Amino acid sequence: MAKSEMRYTVKILLYEIEPIIWRTLSVPGSMTFARFHVTLQKAMGWENKELHEFRHGKGKNLTDVIATPHDDIVIGGKFADERDLTLHKFLCMKRLPTRMLYRYDFTEDWVHELTIVSKEENDSKEVILLDGARACPPEDCGGAYGYKDALEGDIEWMDDDYDPEAFDLKKVKF
Repeated sequence: MAKSEMRYTVKILLYEIEPIIWRTLSVPGSMTFARFHVTLQKAMGWENKELHEFRHGKGKNLTDVIATPHDDIVIGGKFADERDLTLHKFLCMKRLPTRMLYRYDFTEDWVHELTIVSKEENDSKEVILLDGARACPPEDCGGAYGYKDALEGDIEWMDDDYDPEAFDLKKVKF
């Protein structure tokens, strides 16, 4: 009898924005971190235009990096290529819940806390968006501070159609 695949439930929280912008996903453990990045982009509403990295480690020293090699990726500890490392291989020896950071766009520095909440045996390869709240900030809006200034009317870039409270689970496609 073949062993069932593991699935992980992941909570994503975007730092420095109030009220919080968050998502909860269920993803297959066979997913590489490169594919996980694409999944996070779609779940959050980003456009996948910028560099990214996953950071982990002990305590506050998140020096270990999972990413695609690039000159702008600063590595202070161990490095793993996201194209080769699966979620299950990374998480199989970790006690859950466990946390790591996902940084997107090193100029605007959107930092997301990823909490891997639980795991279960399930052979489904499907990505499932379980829940979430609020619209993701638009790309190139100046990071968390530019976004806050625009919401307060101090910066005039915001599109009239943008609604920071809007989030429709059913519109997110993987």
